[in-house]
Amino acid sequence: MINFTVTEAGLEDQLLALVVKKERPDLAAQKEELIQEQNGFKIKLKELESGLLYKLANAKGDILEDIALIESLEYSKKLSTEIQEKVEIAKVTDESINLASEAYRPAASRGALLFFLMNELYKIHSFYKFSLDSFVIVVNRAIDIVADRERKKRLAAKKGAGGDAVEGEAAEGEGGDAPAEAQ
Repeated sequence: MINFTVTEAGLEDQLLALVVKKERPDLAAQKEELIQEQNGFKIKLKELESGLLYKLANAKGDILEDIALIESLEYSKKLSTEIQEKVEIAKVTDESINLASEAYRPAASRGALLFFLMNELYKIHSFYKFSLDSFVIVVNRAIDIVADRERKKRLAAKKGAGGDAVEGEAAEGEGGDAPAEAQ
């Protein structure tokens, strides 16, 4: 039997990704697309390398006179340079995505802490055993409930007859639920 241990940092990162996926699906989709693109670049570079090594190993005679090999080298260099430029752009994009995601770090930290606290409840009674999957369901439900409340508050503020609804919302919003409104 394999024993998996969940570290607080690892769980926090997973919960951060979960919160970002729920709150900012555009960022999560962009991050996923970026990862796919990076994997494609790695595969393409590996294919180029393998192809070049194969051609060099099977070259007959003087390799400087093999036009196809030289053209293949030039094409590989050009493609490698293009990929390197795209990788640099992807790094900048990844940094901006990570920076935007960090606004949700406090929620992920609290979620990780809550999981580890709940995970210790089995010491009180065996009825209180929780799995990570069941905890993720609870977190998803909590995010949906908070998002629904925030949406209702905004609608009430828009429909409010005066500035009282807007002022009341601002006073309530100072409590620290910044990730829901940090956009």
